Amino acid sequence: MLNPCDAAFLETLAGQLPPDTLREAAPRYLDEPRGRWQGQAGAVALPRTVEEVALILRACTAARVPVVPYGGGTGLVGGQVAPDGVCPLILSLERMAAIRALYPSENVLIAEAGVILADVQRAADDAGRLFALSLASEGSARIGGLLACNAGGVNVLRYGNARDQVLGLEAVLPDGRIWHGLKRLRKDNTGYDLRHLLIGSEGTLGVITAASLRLSPRPAEQGTALMVVPDPAAALRLLALAQAQLADGISAFELISGIGLDFLTQTMPQVRQPFAAAPEWMVLIDLGLPAGLKAEAALEALFIEAFARDLALDGVIAASLSQRAEFWAVRESIPEANRHIGAISSHDISLPLSEISGFIAKAGPELARINSYRINCFGHLGDGNLHYNVFPMPGRSRADHAAERDAIKTCVHDMVHALGGSVSAEHGIGRLKIRDLSTYGDPTKLAAMRAIKDALDPLGIMNPGAVLAETEMQRK
Repeated sequence: MLNPCDAAFLETLAGQLPPDTLREAAPRYLDEPRGRWQGQAGAVALPRTVEEVALILRACTAARVPVVPYGGGTGLVGGQVAPDGVCPLILSLERMAAIRALYPSENVLIAEAGVILADVQRAADDAGRLFALSLASEGSARIGGLLACNAGGVNVLRYGNARDQVLGLEAVLPDGRIWHGLKRLRKDNTGYDLRHLLIGSEGTLGVITAASLRLSPRPAEQGTALMVVPDPAAALRLLALAQAQLADGISAFELISGIGLDFLTQTMPQVRQPFAAAPEWMVLIDLGLPAGLKAEAALEALFIEAFARDLALDGVIAASLSQRAEFWAVRESIPEANRHIGAISSHDISLPLSEISGFIAKAGPELARINSYRINCFGHLGDGNLHYNVFPMPGRSRADHAAERDAIKTCVHDMVHALGGSVSAEHGIGRLKIRDLSTYGDPTKLAAMRAIKDALDPLGIMNPGAVLAETEMQRK
């Protein structure tokens, strides 16, 4: 049975910590970006060192007080808020924001969990290197939270997910033991890899406090183009052509729909769009090439061949850094435009590449059996990750369709599962998709996950209610 983070517990804990470590939880720690939940907390703890994190977790284990680890608060599945159950302690790593070391010759940077992603990118760039993890919330998302949910972003096609960019971790287990795993090795074949167990665990197995991050050479030549395509099937054939011509030079390959561009026109007219009339489908292609290869020439050659094969109907290649930024602003502003419109149901899904066009063609008619909707389908086509979001028709609001939300989600997720896809591509499970994990997850995998949780966190104090459903004992 868990106990609340009450005044008596806080008084005891405060006596073991520096005076300003515990604070009342400000509203920003309790809000969730999409407004689905309002969190609760007895207090927020803001440690400055891994030893203080260990002390806090030992105290919480001894008192059976639940802990919700908190990064930048940008998660989209509710993993960072506790809307119900026993009142927890929020553990924020924002004060652990030091870049401890940088090894340019090794392509390694060691950052504490509270460092903002943009600051890691900037430090790598200052050293002539690239930290390739990139996503819309990089100005506020923190490294610990990004690793805890195994964030994806726009560069997964070339550089992989967050877990692919980590060499080692420092972390604190629920009982307060510190794992000193900040190795800088590419090869370390010494048994179970705790690094990959903690990455993606969403704060349910322990607290990541620092990471050895893999850097990459900074591309000497960069280029960006927007190409109009007839349909998603053509976009996939264009991707294959681009990979055949440019191999690993493709950093990102993003699918953008005309509905998304219409939403931008309606809600964010300040975002400059490249075409006078919004095409039904287009792709954003980003290149990073070594010295001696010209990105603009490579994109021109790609477009000429794609046009000849009827894979591209129109296109524009960025002629400057500012125009390149404008192209990316179109893609990165779409989620904000979506929020202004108000989605009935949002889906972060992934599919085998060969199934994507069939899914897009089938999903709309299937949803039309429920009601009439607008669908904004966009995302990271190169790695099979789509954001398939369902919106009300003009003149209606998402509140008008509240009773249909579960049916919409089930319709989309059933199709994805039947095609061998995943109902959570890059956002994680959190609290939003616990039932989905139970419905679509492999039973053997779920049993193994429960066994791991029980072994590392037998009292269930770490982020209860996230990823795995709470047991009856934990709910009491």
